[in-house]
Amino acid sequence: MVQAAAAADIVRLIGLPEGLFPLSQATIYLAQAPKSNSVKSAYQAAAIDAQETAREPVPLHLRNAATPLMKHVGYGKEYRYVHDDPAAKDEMECLPEKLRGRKYFEPENTNEG
Repeated sequence: MVQAAAAADIVRLIGLPEGLFPLSQATIYLAQAPKSNSVKSAYQAAAIDAQETAREPVPLHLRNAATPLMKHVGYGKEYRYVHDDPAAKDEMECLPEKLRGRKYFEPENTNEG
């Protein structure tokens, strides 16, 4: 994406026909880059789950306790701030109950070309 955006910016700056060279360079670079559909697969799986579980409640520890009553019923309790507690990334569940343990992005081996 960086190559494509840079080529587009250069074309806007210098115009055509000179802009054909950075466009060609970006095209060749991208054509030779390893390919993967991991992002597309992850997005599609997450979109399906989001649609099918739209009414699932947000886990209590992720909810903002904006009132004393919310705090009393457990909103925000046991929330762990990942920047202060890096282990929370793997230990704190952030998905609704029906989606527990679900992983969307799975890196795969890319093909060559």
